[in-house]
Amino acid sequence: MPKPYARFKDISVSERILNTVFLLTIGLGYIVALINMYYTHQGRDGKPGLSIEDIVIMYHGSNNQTRLGSAINGIMAPNLKYQSDKEVIMKWIHDGAEQNGYEKDVAPILNRDCVHCHNPAVNPSLPNLTNFAGVSEVAHSGGASVPVLVRVSHIHLFGIAFILFFIGKIFLLCDINIYVKRVAVVIPFAAMLLDVLSWFITKSISSFAYVVVLSGALMGLSMGVQILLSIYQMWFFRKDVAA
Repeated sequence: MPKPYARFKDISVSERILNTVFLLTIGLGYIVALINMYYTHQGRDGKPGLSIEDIVIMYHGSNNQTRLGSAINGIMAPNLKYQSDKEVIMKWIHDGAEQNGYEKDVAPILNRDCVHCHNPAVNPSLPNLTNFAGVSEVAHSGGASVPVLVRVSHIHLFGIAFILFFIGKIFLLCDINIYVKRVAVVIPFAAMLLDVLSWFITKSISSFAYVVVLSGALMGLSMGVQILLSIYQMWFFRKDVAA
């Protein structure tokens, strides 16, 4: 007789505690990541709040404003020590964003107010404002460059994949229909891959920004369902016959 598959009723209380604190920590971390994403990307269109236009500017770019200009007029404006510095940066962008003007006028401002966050050693997902090459990428029209998307996507894929794997391993102990379970563990991985792929497509086709939002929402929702259902079945659900 084949050995039955393990379910939450088969694991010890210590394992349940370990699984629960892991899932709760991951859930809290994901919520904080969403808040960080909101504050990182909102205001690119010069308006408060996160919108589809902000996503379009992030990946596709804008015909009438640069990413740096949008940030300086929006989310990054409060970070400037002197509001007069905003006009200095905007004039530099308007004049062509050349290296001489950067070293003379712009670099001191960015080094003082921006590089503590916009530094690849601290946050590789944010534009690199520590040198002219990095600043130039966001000071001209156009969205994120392909090298930037490649760098961010490989970090995203490696990191999120491990998180989804461990959440899925715990979720497999749930006592639900086996076919539902098999589909459920695949959905967040598929959504993650679609999300990353849509970054590159949005660079060429701006309307794919909607796919970025929807695929990201699907990944988060599927993760949330797995976490909540796992915690519920670990502590509150009892069934003698395994699915």
